[in-house]
Amino acid sequence: MRTLTGPVLDAGCGPGQWTGFMADNGADVAGIDLVPDFIAHARIRFPSVPFNVGSLRSLGVPQGHLAGVLAWYSLIHLAPENVAPVLREFARAIAPGGGLLLGFFESGELRRFPHAVTDAYSWPVDRFSGLLETAGFSIVETHTRSDAGHRPHAAIIARLTSE
Repeated sequence: MRTLTGPVLDAGCGPGQWTGFMADNGADVAGIDLVPDFIAHARIRFPSVPFNVGSLRSLGVPQGHLAGVLAWYSLIHLAPENVAPVLREFARAIAPGGGLLLGFFESGELRRFPHAVTDAYSWPVDRFSGLLETAGFSIVETHTRSDAGHRPHAAIIARLTSE
C-alpha cells in the first residue's frame, strides 16, 4: 500500500470521521467543510485535528502544498458545471505526483436525485474520469460497487500529473 508523505486535506469532511481516522493512522491531515455545524462537531470529536469552515473552490492552501486530497462524497451535491472548477482547485493545491481519492454515486448517465437536505448527482465513472484528466490528473484505479437496495457507488484514485 502506497502512503502519502506530507499534508492531506479531507475536502468536504462533514463531521470529520474520515479526517479523524486518517489522523489516528499517522496522517498529517486537516478537514474543511462549508457547513459550520459539521466543523463544530468535528472539532469537539477530534480536538487535536485542525478543521476549518471553507469552500472547495478555494482551499486556502498555497499552490502545490498538499500531498493529497480526500473528497469522499463531497462533490455529489455540486451541479455538474461546478465540478470542474473544484477539480482545478484540487490540482492547484496538490503537489505534482500527489494523490486524490474521490467517492461518489455511480450511474450509467449523469443523474440528479433527491438526497438528504439537497439534491445530489450520480455520475458515470468515465465522465468523472474525463473531468479529472482535463484538470491534470491521471487515473490510477477505479472501483465500483453495487449492493441490492442501495445506489451504486464508485471511487477513483488519481494522481496529479507531474509537469
